[in-house]
Amino acid sequence: MVMAEARVKQWGNSIGIIIPRDVAKIEDVHAGDLIKVDISKEKRVDAFGIIKGAPKFVEEDIMHEDF
Repeated sequence: MVMAEARVKQWGNSIGIIIPRDVAKIEDVHAGDLIKVDISKEKRVDAFGIIKGAPKFVEEDIMHEDF
């Protein structure tokens, strides 16, 4: 089994993916073959606003001993 990423594209009223040539060659996949696909959507993390709504930072006034 080979792991590959593919972008989903619109084709008429359907959507589909294209299997990269090197993956198809490794797995010996040809047009008309029946294959199984394990789908897991890539989760996108947006770093901007990630801490939105978090409490504001408050600096503590703690006296530390000097060594």
